[in-house]
Amino acid sequence: MDERTGPWVWPEDPKLTNASERDVWNRLTDQLPDGAYLLGNLRLSDRNKNHEIDALVLIPGLGAVALEIKGGGVSWDPQRGWSITRDDGVKAIDPVGQARASMYALRNKIEHDPRWGSRDRIRWAHGVVTPFTEFGPEFELAELPRWMLHDRLDQPMLVERLHQQLTMTEHAGTAPADADALAVVAEILTQPRGMAHDVLARSEERAAIADQLTMEQAVLLGATRLLRRVEVRGGAGSGKTVLALQQAKELSRGGGGRSKERVALLCYSIGLAEHLKRVVAGWSWKERPAFVGTFHEFGLQWGAATGTRQDSDFWENQLPAEMAWLAAALPHSGTYDSIIVDEAQDFADSWWTPVLGALRDEEASGLYVYSDENQRLFARYGEPPVPLVPLVLDHNLRNTRQILDAFAPLAPSRMRPRGSDGPRVRFVKASLEGAVSAADDQIEQLLEEEGWPQEHVCLLTTGKRHPVQVERAGDGDQEAYWRTFWDTDDVFYGHVLGCKGLERRVVVLCVNDDGSRERATERLYVGMSRATDLLVIVGDPEIIRAVGGNEVATRLGIG
Repeated sequence: MDERTGPWVWPEDPKLTNASERDVWNRLTDQLPDGAYLLGNLRLSDRNKNHEIDALVLIPGLGAVALEIKGGGVSWDPQRGWSITRDDGVKAIDPVGQARASMYALRNKIEHDPRWGSRDRIRWAHGVVTPFTEFGPEFELAELPRWMLHDRLDQPMLVERLHQQLTMTEHAGTAPADADALAVVAEILTQPRGMAHDVLARSEERAAIADQLTMEQAVLLGATRLLRRVEVRGGAGSGKTVLALQQAKELSRGGGGRSKERVALLCYSIGLAEHLKRVVAGWSWKERPAFVGTFHEFGLQWGAATGTRQDSDFWENQLPAEMAWLAAALPHSGTYDSIIVDEAQDFADSWWTPVLGALRDEEASGLYVYSDENQRLFARYGEPPVPLVPLVLDHNLRNTRQILDAFAPLAPSRMRPRGSDGPRVRFVKASLEGAVSAADDQIEQLLEEEGWPQEHVCLLTTGKRHPVQVERAGDGDQEAYWRTFWDTDDVFYGHVLGCKGLERRVVVLCVNDDGSRERATERLYVGMSRATDLLVIVGDPEIIRAVGGNEVATRLGIG
């Protein structure tokens, strides 16, 4: 547990149903020392009944006290026993029985949890607190000695009385509750076994909602049915890649009065191409496009030369020129009725010549382009040399509202949130030199303390590549490296340059460059928008402000 001033409190914002519970909770929070624990809203069931514990106090060196809190109007008399008077009349209650049964249920739960192991039993006690009712120093029942009842006059010394209660109670065969034992009690009660799946519950729901919203948006494709040259523009999280895939499927299978088409689905980055291939592999053969892959793979199928990735002139100039010549010589059977390009802002002017050359009909064949100008990260500027009908997507479907709010000032246009609510975006202050180490610490916290499965967590850098990425991609096999993005047994380490069109539920964005590189703002935008559920940004506050602007800094809580 984290070291902090005062008790460790759970939950941070408890659901306190009445003034008596709020009064006692605040008093315990103020009076309990460092190392103590205060837990509320505890509910559990055993074979006999359901239990609800108003407050559980764990005191270092002593033990645990389960408290039943009763408000004004509570009383006891020999005839009726315990009762409480409310607006709707007098109701019989049993606060002592409730507290006692809850204590034993809690003790049984703790001692039968595997995490408790072979530890000795700690001291357990129960008590009743009546913050607004006075019973006097002489009141005492066989089932409730006066030192187990804490009435209105006892409140200023409440924690002191709990100390005395744990000291006075007979606890044969028990051990003092050391810090380790109390931490395990708190862990068992606040982090049930299988917590990793609990962490994913809301994430799974958000993903299902986003998928549904994206498929609803797919009706927009009907508007393009009679259009053969279209550019779909949209910011991060607007569902462009899902729409590009859906369009490739619909054109390939025909139907609805349309002929089946020979379709190519292209992109620039290897990681996105691998994602497209994996999705398409799950379709029936009638729905699959004739080609799915990168622009460079598009030319390799025609016999274009290969080259090393270090030879930028080959990839940017020589290969596109060779591909244009090969495309012009394609037989009719090798051309395409429609070509779909995802993340088209990555394409240079020279690349469009072979793309258009591979179309069957220069005028009638389909060209569908999906782009986001604010994700233009490379030093190449190109656009299709043919007129396209623009279609704008202004709804964000994939990110939580909190994540969208953080990167919205960087988006190409105002985006309307359609995603679900999620956890707040976290900003972790770190120096430029210490950013990678601080990001690694955040990964450890997400896995070890918060229970996120590794397969849903990603660390992205904006500057130098993380050492783990360098190691995994060391032999130069980029295809093999990008296949690890879908591994389920480890965190993925990548760079913002290669992750456009891809997403992870949890992203730790390590801002490890000083912001002086070209298109640093676009890098920040891409990195922030890769997380669908939880975004953690690690970096120097002044660099974040310089790159993202004052509004982004303010939304991240940077003063």
